[in-house]
Amino acid sequence: MNLFTELRTVVTGAIAAMQAAGDLPEGLDLANVAVEPPRDPAHGDMATNAAMVLAKPAGLPPRKIAEALAARLGTDERVAEVEVAGPGFLNIRLKTGVWQQLVAAVLSQQGDYGRSAMGQGVKVNVEFVSANPTGPMHVGHTRGAVVGDAMAKLLAFAGYDVTREYYINDGGAQVDVLARSAYERYREANGQEPEIAEGLYPGDYLIPVGQALKEKYGDSLLDQPESVWLADLREFATTQMMQMIREDLAALNVEMDVYSSEKALYGTGKIEAALQRLRDMDLIYEGVLEPPKGKTPEDWEPREQTLFRSTLHGDDVDRPVMKSDGSWTYFAPDIAYHFDKVERGFDLLIDIFGADHGGYVKRMKAAVAALSNGRVPLDVKLVNLVKLFKNGEPFKMSKRAGTFVTLRDVVDQVGADVTRFVMLTRKNDAPLDFDFDKVLEQSKDNPVFYVQYANARINSVLRKAAEAGVEVDDLTLAATDFSALGHEAEITLIKKLAEWPRLVETAARSNEPHRVAFYLYELASDFHGLWNRGNDEPSLRFVQDDPAMAQAKIGLARATGVVISNGLGILGVTPVEEMR
Repeated sequence: MNLFTELRTVVTGAIAAMQAAGDLPEGLDLANVAVEPPRDPAHGDMATNAAMVLAKPAGLPPRKIAEALAARLGTDERVAEVEVAGPGFLNIRLKTGVWQQLVAAVLSQQGDYGRSAMGQGVKVNVEFVSANPTGPMHVGHTRGAVVGDAMAKLLAFAGYDVTREYYINDGGAQVDVLARSAYERYREANGQEPEIAEGLYPGDYLIPVGQALKEKYGDSLLDQPESVWLADLREFATTQMMQMIREDLAALNVEMDVYSSEKALYGTGKIEAALQRLRDMDLIYEGVLEPPKGKTPEDWEPREQTLFRSTLHGDDVDRPVMKSDGSWTYFAPDIAYHFDKVERGFDLLIDIFGADHGGYVKRMKAAVAALSNGRVPLDVKLVNLVKLFKNGEPFKMSKRAGTFVTLRDVVDQVGADVTRFVMLTRKNDAPLDFDFDKVLEQSKDNPVFYVQYANARINSVLRKAAEAGVEVDDLTLAATDFSALGHEAEITLIKKLAEWPRLVETAARSNEPHRVAFYLYELASDFHGLWNRGNDEPSLRFVQDDPAMAQAKIGLARATGVVISNGLGILGVTPVEEMR
């Protein structure tokens, strides 16, 4: 049940009636006609821009359209009042019974309340984390993992066919560095002093890898030239690191559907095939780029290179795909990888990148636009930095990782649920402060606690009511007469429940799961507000002596719990039933 969608249908039906009566011309585009909450709740329950949108194409003053539209909307049985505001906006007030009936709808639909068919089964690939397989995931990866997983859950809830994917960067020079670092730990496992030279990975997490190498190879690789062991150790260490990363993701309750390997693109013709596709479109040429202004990127050379005409698809400059020595740039396998995703039949691609990859966005969008002939859009979300604090001070580095705070450091401190929720309390491209003390604080200022406390309070209401002999099973509550819910604080809470289906679609359309966390905080605030008013006004308390009235009020609490659970499910957070 989406009241906003239903009222939009009423509005478009009224427009059709006006067209049939000759009051409006035929053939008007209604795509931008919206029904949404007014900016000021005092103006009404819903507002529509219909008259403003239609005025110019209809050749009529917006207020004239609004007045005629208001007269027709006022005849709908759900509408209590329609007011024309300003130049032609319409503010709509609904009858109280509409809000009361919504509680029953939430209780009847349960986990499906707010679920949408908006996505219509569109195939979406969400690629996220994709950390280099050179060590455990750090806190920046943690935020990217949470944003990506919550986005995938949100899109699935909104009716999309979602695939979660991890791109293993195992084809670059960093895996050679990993192999050399692991070799030093292998030497250490064999009783020799490791030589952790500058540029190698110093973390203690490679000590077990060295032990495992000793178990496999004994001392046979000691004092052997790099050419003997580099390829084997690269494969071995990468496998070990990916196992660690999979375990880190599992600790955060993130499960991938697909793991794709960069290395699998080399020597298979896939890179060549992707570039040939671009060459066939006259998008690959040999040329020399102008020297860039400011910082010189790694892939710029003052000599002829093989270039992609990315400027024809919105990029600032053309991009090298092959260096003058015949080796691929970093961009080439990324083109091939995204071409593979296009070829697999995805209708929409979403990449979650770290903020330091901002300069990569335009070229990647250009490549996908070219390879798909503009059919497959690519949305890139940049995840900004996370600053960690504990006891008012920046959180120190992890010895295990050597240079950074790991995902496990965070999850072990506060748990997966708190970690996930907090990572979604800011928009993905905004910096986020993660204070270990504050995220465990039991106060209104801690959104994790505030939302979970609302759910725990709801469960306490259900327990107390059951102990008092009130039937509180969902079937019984859904069949309750909710006409007793008429107080302004109760209606305010119901109106917030009514926003949930619209919020899901809005958040899914913009690929912004943080909107769910914001909404849950607002919903919890409305619930706690009603609870606190009940301390002073006994008639607002959920458990009443009158069983029928108690069931209506408990039904409202239970409906709120349904929406909280649905929202937390999208965030990947387990609802708490009792606060300890």
